[in-house]
Amino acid sequence: MNIATDPRTRDDGAVVRRIAALTAFVAATLAVASVLHLSGSVHGRSSPFDGEHAGVAEAIIGAVLAGGALAMRRAPGAARAIGMGATGFAVVGVAVGLSFTTRGGGIPDIAYHLLILPVLVGSLVALVRLGRSTTPPLA
Repeated sequence: MNIATDPRTRDDGAVVRRIAALTAFVAATLAVASVLHLSGSVHGRSSPFDGEHAGVAEAIIGAVLAGGALAMRRAPGAARAIGMGATGFAVVGVAVGLSFTTRGGGIPDIAYHLLILPVLVGSLVALVRLGRSTTPPLA
C-alpha cells in the first residue's frame, strides 16, 4: 500500500478537491459538446442519434456536474455524498448517451463518450473508496 491509498496517511480533503476539479473540467467539456450539438455542428450517422436531444442531455449532465463540483468545494462535510450523487448521475447519463451514440452517432462522439466514461467511473470509485477504512476500530 502506498501513501496515496493508505487511509492512515491519505488526505481525503485533497482527494475530494481534486475530484471536484476534475468534475468541473468534465462539466466544461460537456458544455462545449452541448453547444456543438445544439448549434447543429455535429451530425450523426442515423437514428437513434438526435443532436438536439444529445445537446440537451449533455447540458443537464454538465449542469449537475458543475453544481456538484461547486457544492463539493463549499460543503466539505457533505462533499463525498454530493460528489457520488452528481458523478453517479453523470455515469448513468453518459452510458445512456454512449448507447445512442454507438448506434447512430459519429466517431468523434463515440470517442468522446469512451474517454469521459472511465474518468467519471474512476472518480466515482475514488469517492466510494474514501468511505472505506481498512484500519481496525480502536477498542
